[in-house]
Amino acid sequence: MKILIAGATGAVGVPLTRLLCAAGHEVTGITRAGAGVDILRGIGAKPVVVDVFNTESVRDAIRDAKPDVVIDQLTLLPADPAELIKYMPNDTRLHQIGGKNLLSAAEEFGVKRYIMQSRGFYLQAAEGELAAEDAKLCIDAPGVVGESARTFQAYEDEILASQALTGVVLRYGFFYGPGTWYHPTGAIAEQARKGESVIIGRGNGVWSFVHLDDAIEATVAALHSECGVYNIVDDNPLPVSEWLPAFSKWVGAPLPGSITAEQALRTVGSEALFYNEAIRGASNLRAKELLDFKPRRLLWLQ
Repeated sequence: MKILIAGATGAVGVPLTRLLCAAGHEVTGITRAGAGVDILRGIGAKPVVVDVFNTESVRDAIRDAKPDVVIDQLTLLPADPAELIKYMPNDTRLHQIGGKNLLSAAEEFGVKRYIMQSRGFYLQAAEGELAAEDAKLCIDAPGVVGESARTFQAYEDEILASQALTGVVLRYGFFYGPGTWYHPTGAIAEQARKGESVIIGRGNGVWSFVHLDDAIEATVAALHSECGVYNIVDDNPLPVSEWLPAFSKWVGAPLPGSITAEQALRTVGSEALFYNEAIRGASNLRAKELLDFKPRRLLWLQ
């Protein structure tokens, strides 16, 4: 199978590309100029330097690669999670423009299947319930989080409405494991060990995580799945007030501190409060049924 991966040198992109190449697929990886070219060559893919904000650059890449499948794994997130809110508008723009360019070119040049990385943690659900695949994203979330959610919702809708190709939306939970923030060597662990972790307000926002390797296996399964939305999350959705202390203990850090919602609004903003009090967990039942998804237990609960 011919597969084109956008974001092929990202946290998901590199191991996904390596796995697909090892399975005998012909993989073209979109990257920016620099070290990504050598990384992709080294794992058996054909690197293509593309400016995803440039319509013609994207068209040329897809026309020349002639892929059966396009996988959008584009992200633009910081190494330091403290800068997430600052980076988020650029990530949103990447999906508004880069995603639109990819999808338009895929439709134009006869791509059969389009797989998109979406968010499994901006989902609408009543407190105490898990969001199923028919849940919409939290388009009314505050600030740049709401802007991101609206962009992803529009992108999802456009893919699923396409008459030219089969659309698959993978709503990943928060990634954890080697190379992510949520690992003993990751940035969140380092923050925790410095005593910088805090629970905001009630800490009742429910987070769904997924191990990076489990997310990659689900993505491979999506090459042959039914169209539609899948929540790629583990079986352990937990409120911040439970998972953050457990994570801190796992990485050898002190227990997190706490601040009130009012203090958070004055110091770190409404987006941080949203992550701590308004996020809802997601159900993975459809992924288990149709992708044979078998996520591992959240590692810091072992």
